[in-house]
Amino acid sequence: MIPLSTPIPNIPRISPIYQKRLAKLGIKTLRDLFFHLPRRYDDFSKITKIVDLRVGETATIQGKVLEISNTRTWKKRMNITQAHIQDSTGSIRVVWFNQPYLINVLKNDMFVSLSGKVNLDKDIYFSNPSYERIANGEWPLAEKNSSAISHKPQAIGHLRHTGRLIPIYPETAGLTSRFLRYIIQPLLPNAKQIQDWLPDAIKRSQRLLDLNAAILQVHFPSSIKNANQARRRMAFEELFLLQLFVLRQRVKRLKDKAQPTPFNEELVRNAVAKLPFKLTISQKKSAWEIFQDLTKDRPMNRLLEGDVGSGKTVVAALAALENAKAGFQTTFMAPTEILARQHFQTLNGLLAGYNLEICLLTGKDAKESLGGRISNIAKKSLLVKIKNGQMRIIVGTHALLQKQVGFKNLTLTIVDEQHRFGVAQRAALQKNVESLPDGLPQNIPHLLSMTATPIPRTLALTLYGDLDLSLLDEMPKGRQKIITNLVPPIKRNAAYEFIRRQIKQGRQAFVVCPRIEVANDRGSDTNSTNENSIRDIFADISDVRAVKKEYEKLSGDIFPELKIALLHGKLKPTEKENIMADFARGRTDIIVSTSVIEVGIDVPNAVIMMIEGAERFGLAQLHQLRGRVGRGAHQSYCLLFTDSPSRQTQERLKIMTTCHNGFELAEKDLALRGPGEFFGTSQSGLPDMPMGSLIDLIMIKQARAEAAKVLQQDPELKNYPLLKEMLKKFQDNIHLE
Repeated sequence: MIPLSTPIPNIPRISPIYQKRLAKLGIKTLRDLFFHLPRRYDDFSKITKIVDLRVGETATIQGKVLEISNTRTWKKRMNITQAHIQDSTGSIRVVWFNQPYLINVLKNDMFVSLSGKVNLDKDIYFSNPSYERIANGEWPLAEKNSSAISHKPQAIGHLRHTGRLIPIYPETAGLTSRFLRYIIQPLLPNAKQIQDWLPDAIKRSQRLLDLNAAILQVHFPSSIKNANQARRRMAFEELFLLQLFVLRQRVKRLKDKAQPTPFNEELVRNAVAKLPFKLTISQKKSAWEIFQDLTKDRPMNRLLEGDVGSGKTVVAALAALENAKAGFQTTFMAPTEILARQHFQTLNGLLAGYNLEICLLTGKDAKESLGGRISNIAKKSLLVKIKNGQMRIIVGTHALLQKQVGFKNLTLTIVDEQHRFGVAQRAALQKNVESLPDGLPQNIPHLLSMTATPIPRTLALTLYGDLDLSLLDEMPKGRQKIITNLVPPIKRNAAYEFIRRQIKQGRQAFVVCPRIEVANDRGSDTNSTNENSIRDIFADISDVRAVKKEYEKLSGDIFPELKIALLHGKLKPTEKENIMADFARGRTDIIVSTSVIEVGIDVPNAVIMMIEGAERFGLAQLHQLRGRVGRGAHQSYCLLFTDSPSRQTQERLKIMTTCHNGFELAEKDLALRGPGEFFGTSQSGLPDMPMGSLIDLIMIKQARAEAAKVLQQDPELKNYPLLKEMLKKFQDNIHLE
């Protein structure tokens, strides 16, 4: 037996070059290899006699190589390997393209198994089928001197690439599913060492396979039924761990203490009456839920989820107002400097008549305001005012997490776009009370998280099960639907003319360029934080180059007569602020930007959102970008530019033209792209949730119920040492950013 902790370099038949490629996928030990699960299967299980083959079907044949040869087409410079395969019923031609090495792998008189699609040219043939050799001893000749072959099909357990359900794995450059099958199958007997940590009672009630059986069947299933059972076991255990984690967090939170904020009905009624618009029913309901939470002596942990433009900031502002007027401090944290400034401006406008000290603290900015009058302040002076309690509402970025930022009586923390902050960062905000002066109670601040990224209910239940949920599921009256059109290359010039006409009528436009993905091709043996940071730097540089190129094209060739500005994440904060200020005042016609404008930009006169390379964005993110327009009295438009001829891409983007509900789009986005792409793997922090389990609401509920039952019977998991160990590893790895 090879120990599960054996490093990949110590496992036979894996060369150094493949060791590096496996490391790119995070596979460093034999255990990692076993838990690198297939993402789907090709069904090559139908073994057919050659005489029974039909054009268009996917089938497996098993027979003898009569002849094999290579030729080269000089016109297309393509290598063609051609063979003839015979069984007891006939023969068929087989063709492979640009695989000349096969002539050294498949020899005359060798027995082979081939799986693929049957095509028709002048005759029927196999094109680029999967192949593998079969031992001659298993295929006796019917007669010693006969060319006919009589045999029984090769036993399924001996096949890896043909004649069965074939696992298709997540791959990387130079590392194919064929190679993974080649190394995994002979190692599977070592999987017997894996200890099954899932309690027997749960396996019985949920009818789950033992872990050893699931590992064997998930990699090389003997039937569709067994494959599905194995997939369900692997998915359930991940969901069970996640539910156990969030439920323990909830139980832990119930033990913490918080400073109650009494509900000031007169203050809230007057504040709502002074608003320049009427609150929606869902805004009123969500605000009431928050006010009720604030009156309790245990920390609020609530997620306020609402579509773009649904009015989350107003609800949060009312909570911050009540908290401040009760004599306490509130932090309002945003993921970007642009969004932090936007919130600072909005809060100053909404709360100008309440004589409150409000400040802004980012990596480079320090501002204060009283009664809506904003002025700059030295950062050291601002930190003193925050620490002595003079500043009642503190708006900022990650800068609020710095050790030198202390508070006198912080009782409410508001986090915008909360899915962009990890659990550890959210916890750090709540632990800022550790810097309170001696003698004051060490209470945990209430936490209100917000997101304008619509998250499907299944994901919200799964990922944020430790948070209570408030939904803003209606839009304020008067908001017009944004007309969304898909723009193919042939209509690009017409779209440019449409934009020009809108701008001549006094309107403005955004142009957004996609994120540039930078592959990690340096062959590193680690996936360290440092390496990821370096890769992010390269990606940022590429993003800037891409948006600069688009800016030069639009300002130089397409719209030379218009005023166009360039905005990206590498600009200094003051530069970004000046660019956005000019745009808001109408001094700029078009802003060309990266997706840095995805959240927090509010310019009512901007009516066009033009998105280049729309196929590179998820539907939920496209909806976020679309929400940057449609905020004024004029009809707004979203133009999705794509050069992709893919039918699948076209159908996906067409959903945007008919669907305007963010929650509905999020459900479709999750179903189309899966959870990893939905969040973006670089920021999701999710464990490898197998087989799309995050969209299985029934399984989520089952896992949650089982987790609750275990914790009710044994909160410290004393009777489940293996489960306790697995949960610890899970908590060490998960960050949900």
